[in-house]
Amino acid sequence: MNVTLNNLDSANAVVSVKVQKVDFQEKVEKSLRNFRQKANIPGFRKGMAPMGMIKKMYEKSVLAEEINKSVGEALYGYIRENKVNILGEPLPNETDQKTIDFDNDSEFEFLFDLGLAPQIEIKLTKKDTVTYYNVEVTEEMVQKQSSAFTDRAGKHVPVDIVEGKDMVKGTAVELDEAGAVKEGGIRAEDTVTIPSYFKSDAEKAKFMGAAKGITVVYNVNEACGGNEYEISHVLKIDKAGAKEITSNFAFTINEITRHVPAELNQELFDIAFGPGNVNSESEYFAKIRESIEAQLKPECDYRFWLDARPILEKKAGKVEYPEAFLKRWLLVSGENRTPQSVEDEFPAMKTELTWHLVKEKLAKDFDVKVEEVDLIEVAKAATKAQFAQYGMLDVPADMLENYSKDMLKDEKTRRNLIERAVEDKIRDAVKEKVALKEVAISQEDFYKLFDAQA
Repeated sequence: MNVTLNNLDSANAVVSVKVQKVDFQEKVEKSLRNFRQKANIPGFRKGMAPMGMIKKMYEKSVLAEEINKSVGEALYGYIRENKVNILGEPLPNETDQKTIDFDNDSEFEFLFDLGLAPQIEIKLTKKDTVTYYNVEVTEEMVQKQSSAFTDRAGKHVPVDIVEGKDMVKGTAVELDEAGAVKEGGIRAEDTVTIPSYFKSDAEKAKFMGAAKGITVVYNVNEACGGNEYEISHVLKIDKAGAKEITSNFAFTINEITRHVPAELNQELFDIAFGPGNVNSESEYFAKIRESIEAQLKPECDYRFWLDARPILEKKAGKVEYPEAFLKRWLLVSGENRTPQSVEDEFPAMKTELTWHLVKEKLAKDFDVKVEEVDLIEVAKAATKAQFAQYGMLDVPADMLENYSKDMLKDEKTRRNLIERAVEDKIRDAVKEKVALKEVAISQEDFYKLFDAQA
């Protein structure tokens, strides 16, 4: 087997794979013997058909299969061993490839076109400046998070007068047009409603200030804004019946329950941040501020990476691509692609390909390696972000560990986390190499940066 590479220019090459009889003959004969052992041919016992007959029936297809297999192994082995950095996949040569005659030839030459990845250099110094935005954590943000903690740790207590967001439990009875209890009408026992959620202010006002034991006459349909799901829930009927409800109901209040936020004490501190981690109000608020800063850091890093990208791409200079090869490869590798769709998507593809090559080069220059411990940390960060959406800023370590390990069991998720870990390491290395122009910014203005870029 003889493999040679011919560089046509800086972006294109042709690989020649020459195969001689000695490279495949033994494999072909072995395959034919296997066919003979398994063949059921009329007139012969299994495995006893003459080899000549087996060759006549199968030799050509076996020959083609073994040669193609050997050629593929040699081609990719050469690319791998010689570290030929290619784009896409090798494609059969369409201009110089000679016709392959399996019937008469004993030596074969296969030609493959390669698209070569461009060589780029990226030199970074402290003369290269990138803006790094630090989102300011305001007192309002701290208090909002504190309220989330106190609400979540709060308790429901019974009260005598309906106020604010109180939950009201009682019996709802349907009334007729005269205001009397409707004969055969709907009666919902132990039903629950929250007047503050009513769509109608007029209906809401009927409950506010009402005491336990009082009967309030109100219109369920108007209170629920005609929403059959809400009506069916309050009256304990099916949704189909709820569509027909227009009458008033007498609601007798049996219970009023109010949610009371937790007090700022050690019990709350332990619930919010774990036992013994916070021991005073000042430590509690400092911990909230620290947690919010940690939550915002990935977003600040992401913004830095967006702003660093054009600088890094400019450093790479003008990148020459094997455009004809890439368009051909895109066409044959995508089932639903057409020549026109390839032309349409090619500019965007080149942009993303350049960015990929920049990151690939930086990863090599910075000797980026991802270990299992790195993957676990990235998985933990992703898990923390998910919990943070629900106001949980300090998730127990054992819970984080278990969630992270479960995430890594999924192969697709694992690949995505590897890519994220590599990019995080590249980004952090770039941060060390360039000069950071740190800018304090409000959260509102920070998010406007993304709106402006959209």
